[in-house]
Amino acid sequence: MVAIGDSFTEGLNDPAPDSGFLGWADRLAAIMSERQSDFRYANLAIRGKLLGEIVEEQVPLAAKLRPALVTYAAGGNDILRPGSDPDALAELYERGVRELVDAGSEVVVFTGFDTRSTPLLRQLRGKIATYNTHLWGIADRYHCRVADLWSMGVLHDSRAWSEDRLHLSSAGHQRVALRVADALGLDDVDDWRTPWPPAGHRDWMTMRRDDLKWAREHFVPWVSRRLRGQSSGDGMAAKRPDLLPL
Repeated sequence: MVAIGDSFTEGLNDPAPDSGFLGWADRLAAIMSERQSDFRYANLAIRGKLLGEIVEEQVPLAAKLRPALVTYAAGGNDILRPGSDPDALAELYERGVRELVDAGSEVVVFTGFDTRSTPLLRQLRGKIATYNTHLWGIADRYHCRVADLWSMGVLHDSRAWSEDRLHLSSAGHQRVALRVADALGLDDVDDWRTPWPPAGHRDWMTMRRDDLKWAREHFVPWVSRRLRGQSSGDGMAAKRPDLLPL
């Protein structure tokens, strides 16, 4: 299995026991390795990558490795940018799918999240839905499995998200890993739909204090990087570039 993409697939913000990040892809690989003794896994994803970079840089590397399975989640960082065109993005995404399928790999396509529960990203919901419609069509044309993140109602709970409100928490990554396992038809795994336990009460003042802390520590630095044309992944390498056993 080879995983390609951006911070979502790299695993932010799901701390690994030693260092770095785990993420849904590492968690899925662990599930699959329990079922296949000769299982090998590579993760080429790098935070901040745009779809064009993933298609130009990661897709050829994945195709060269000729894995049985490629997970391909990309386009989210592009959707966040003003003026992005989901129709054009879908054409570029399909180019990547075609190259991977031609290399003999089965491809898992990921739809975008439903942002209705995220105030700052709610305005992008229509653009994401348009992109998702294209992705379903691409999956149908190339006979790809789909990990439908849009329909994951469990991700509307704040506990599925880390403090930056843009990346999944450890619990959220685990839910996505189980969702992909379900899309792959793996049995004997926990149900990703399992309801969350009751949440504790949070008063209005605590929530506003958390909002201010989030804006200061996460939103302002993110806007600052965008204005400077910087990416959080500049100068970074893939965390697991080779197909190796776990």
